[in-house]
Amino acid sequence: MADQIPLYPVRSAVVAAVAANRKRAAYYSAAGSGPGGERHNRYQLEDESSHLDEMPLMMSEEGFENDESDYHTLPRARVTYRRRGIEWLVCGGWKFLCTSCCDWLINICRKKKELKARTVWLGYPEKCEEKYPKNSIKNQKYNIFTFIPGVLYEQFKFFLNLYFLVVSCSQFVPALKIGYLYTYWAPLGFVLAVTMIREAVDEFRRFQRDKEMNSQLYSKLTIRGKVQVKSSDIQVGDLIIVEKNQRIPSDMVFLRTSEKTGSCFIRTDQLDGETDWKLKVAVSCTQRLPALGDLFSISAYVYAQKPQLDIHGFEGTFTREDSDPPIHESLSIENTLWASTVVASGTVIGVVIYTGKETRSVMNTSNPKNKVGLLDLELNQLTKALFLALVALSIVMVTLQGFVGPWYRNLFRFLLLFSYIIPISLRVNLDMGKAAYGWMIMKDEHIPGTVVRTSTIPEELGRLVYLLTDKTGTLTQNEMIFKRLHLGTVSYGTDTMDEIQNHIINSYSQMFAQASGNGTSSTPSRKSQSSTPKVRKSVSSRIHEAVKAIALCHNVTPVYESRAGVISETEYAEVDQDFSDENRTYQASSPDEIFPFTSESKRMGIIVRDESTAEITFYMKGADVAMSSIVQYNDWLEEECGNMAREGLRTLVVAKKSLTEEQYQDFENRYSQAKLSIHDRTLKVAAVVESVEREMELLCLTGVEDQLQADVRPALEMLRNAGIKIWMLTGDKLETATCIAKSSHLVSRTQDIHIFRPVTNRGEAHLELNAFRRKHDCALVIAGDSLEVCLKYYEHELVELACQCPAVVCCRCSPTQKAHIVKLLQQHTGKRTCAIGDGGNDVSMIQAADCGIGIEGKEGKQASLAADFSITQFKHIGRLLMVHGRNSYKRSAALGQFVMHRGLIISTMQAVFSSVFYFASVPLYQGFLMVGYATIYTMFPVFSLVLDQDVKPEMALLYPELYKDLTKGRSLSFKTFLIWVLISIYQGGILMYGALVLFESEFVHVVAISFTALILTELLMVALTIRTWHWLMVVAEFLSLGCYVASLAFLNEYFGIGRVSFGAFLDVAFITTVTFLWKVSAITVVSCLPLYILKYLKRKLSPPSYSKLTS
Repeated sequence: MADQIPLYPVRSAVVAAVAANRKRAAYYSAAGSGPGGERHNRYQLEDESSHLDEMPLMMSEEGFENDESDYHTLPRARVTYRRRGIEWLVCGGWKFLCTSCCDWLINICRKKKELKARTVWLGYPEKCEEKYPKNSIKNQKYNIFTFIPGVLYEQFKFFLNLYFLVVSCSQFVPALKIGYLYTYWAPLGFVLAVTMIREAVDEFRRFQRDKEMNSQLYSKLTIRGKVQVKSSDIQVGDLIIVEKNQRIPSDMVFLRTSEKTGSCFIRTDQLDGETDWKLKVAVSCTQRLPALGDLFSISAYVYAQKPQLDIHGFEGTFTREDSDPPIHESLSIENTLWASTVVASGTVIGVVIYTGKETRSVMNTSNPKNKVGLLDLELNQLTKALFLALVALSIVMVTLQGFVGPWYRNLFRFLLLFSYIIPISLRVNLDMGKAAYGWMIMKDEHIPGTVVRTSTIPEELGRLVYLLTDKTGTLTQNEMIFKRLHLGTVSYGTDTMDEIQNHIINSYSQMFAQASGNGTSSTPSRKSQSSTPKVRKSVSSRIHEAVKAIALCHNVTPVYESRAGVISETEYAEVDQDFSDENRTYQASSPDEIFPFTSESKRMGIIVRDESTAEITFYMKGADVAMSSIVQYNDWLEEECGNMAREGLRTLVVAKKSLTEEQYQDFENRYSQAKLSIHDRTLKVAAVVESVEREMELLCLTGVEDQLQADVRPALEMLRNAGIKIWMLTGDKLETATCIAKSSHLVSRTQDIHIFRPVTNRGEAHLELNAFRRKHDCALVIAGDSLEVCLKYYEHELVELACQCPAVVCCRCSPTQKAHIVKLLQQHTGKRTCAIGDGGNDVSMIQAADCGIGIEGKEGKQASLAADFSITQFKHIGRLLMVHGRNSYKRSAALGQFVMHRGLIISTMQAVFSSVFYFASVPLYQGFLMVGYATIYTMFPVFSLVLDQDVKPEMALLYPELYKDLTKGRSLSFKTFLIWVLISIYQGGILMYGALVLFESEFVHVVAISFTALILTELLMVALTIRTWHWLMVVAEFLSLGCYVASLAFLNEYFGIGRVSFGAFLDVAFITTVTFLWKVSAITVVSCLPLYILKYLKRKLSPPSYSKLTS
């Protein structure tokens, strides 16, 4: 988990430190002569080479010189500047001065307070030396002043919107005015209004959520008793009471609980994504106090380290001053209650140590990067190409005009006239399309529970080439089934578990018989078994020891629900608890043992004392890599671990050690000392524990099976057939990972597997890569540390070779390594990547990938919340990519190109009109017609393309090979774009020349004829583009036609030329004549019929791959 905590501050600190070291090196080398100086210099150079990778490339020498944190170089820097004088000011000093002033102003505006360690007095917030942040949650992006500027900036970052803003603003200049203002401002205003409303609604929801959280009431303990206080009014030093199932409002140190054990459970799934409950322990000094009010009768304080990112660590001390001698207790993570967690058992009291921005949960919320889809980037490129075409066309027009008069003004007017080449409705249509795809995905009953969290990239699902998947909980169910118990000489499997049961029953019954026979004293069972054969005795006692160790050395606690419900008294009455089996649930929690399991130690231990014999035993269990060096020498452990791993079982080694009273006391003293230390506490504690972890007696080896998820094999098979390369990145052992790769058919039975040997240096990596290069068509299995070495020296070669493999398995991967592999694939191949996982350790990989998919699994919701798409089972990924990915990409490509075609065709008509009328920069169509053309007349049919599909979902799933075509990006490319440009030029030319040729003497009717033909052409072109008809498409076509016919009748004044030029209006009588109808029909047929014929011939002569399947 800790791996994905963003460590940006640390990184920048390292960089700053390195920069400072380098400067000091320069200073000392200049100042220090003699052996001392030389020695310092040598070490400094070594230091430099080791930090080369951490140097930012942005820092210039000037940047180093002006770093005011280093007092050594300041005088020299000032001297050099004084020497340069005016020359310096002219050559770039002004830039430096401006930057310095700006930095100074920014620093004054938002003084960032340095985080410090603190002393917090129990119940006395007024004793705090400093002012700490308010305990209010604020997830809003903007405030009342920054909302409008912020939203506008986000919109005008895009070339398309910025271009339209410039065009619209130009209409305020009388000389450049082309038409009515609303023709330019209405579409732009609509886009901005939709965006602003959406942002405002989101912002208001965030505000309401924050308000709800901040106004939650809590009981605060004061000298006068309990008072109710809002969450946002809680201060550092307050004593807060939190009831069961209530959210903890701020970071606190746990002082008291109603549970008589002095401990409670909390749920942390909102903080770290883990579903198991965590056990927290109250400070023993305050838990022992007779009554609640006594918290104010003692003089005590908590010393807490400065606020940090690490949610799994805390160092502090509790001191009670008024006792003699003063009581000191060390505080660790198990004494803390972090904000955003929920109390799961009992009622707790804590003292607040961090509030607001300084709580762990707020410090760990990083804003993930905004992902932009490949399709959006491609369309942005095409928009820029259209802009160049627009400029070229305007220059041609002015040139043909002969640069007469104020030509530059004419140039700008032409730029405005043809501005419809770049359609503003492109963004609106695509955004609405994306929302529609998201809705379709979530409503698909074949993949229930699927959630679309990022609505901007559904098309990415149709372009994936690499799928990087986690193993545990993603391909497997993360449900462990106990399969094997190995004692070295004898092994028990699922079919012989009853034998273990019999051994246990026998040994315990003999123990009890012995105990009752001997009165109070009880001897260990081994002595009572002299009558049984020797071999049997040893096996039976060894099973007894092994099972006892497994039963004791874990972190499962039985939890009983209380009958009394909520405790209302101030003093805690011990509630009647129902200890019956029905009312008991088991909670895995950590850490309740002395040495908790961590990903570094890979083991956990517990020290217990047998009440009857007073024997002290230290039990330990852990991964074989960690335990093999701790247990006494044996000849079977390594071999058996390998055998079990090959069967796909996960192994755990169990061992014990008996301690004498002296050994234990010595250990206890050193352990308490280490826990009290403020600096390097974890290292000191680990060192003390390691002193006991020596020569332990090996008891047994256990094997558990992690079963595959439902339908994983057919899903992986489908993805492979679709041309997607699958990489499995796991933290598990090499053998287990290889085994799961085979059993899930990630690697087919016939395929060779190349296991990359462990390498530690450049030479070994070189030889191993050469050996791998000679293999053909085999899967690669590589461990994390070998991968690290190869990437250090041969990054390009390794990635190139790995990309040629049909499957890659990386085992023993850390979360940061997973994210690093994703980034490498993106950089080296330029192809789209998708990451899928279910645990907190997959979050960094999911956020780094172009498209992240999270599975709601046993490990909690953290991955699914961080992902762009969340699914409930791995098998759903097939339909998500093959059906929804395909449709989203195909539809968006068609929609984007059609909207561009709609703009190009009207610009072509304008160009023809201007060139016929002596290159006059006069608009062909009046304001309302232009707005209506892009909205009410053609919007519904064009948008109905989001319902189109080329292949039925069943076909797409049956023939996943169809997906390969999508990854080539042929649906939207410069080739298809040029075809649409040619179509637009042909149709625009035909429509305009046709109208001009057929207008006879009634010149005023050219607008009506050409515009009617244009609308009909557009509706027919939509029909030509559609591959599968939907009833809504038919409705959209007729609705648009109806709207247009109605507007011909009622809005006839808009169909004149120029600003109602020649004083002529369109009369209804002319529209109903046969002449009008045949002229419009003739033009429309000439513009569309050739395209229909060409499409028919193309389908006959070179049909697309999917048409062969549907025919």
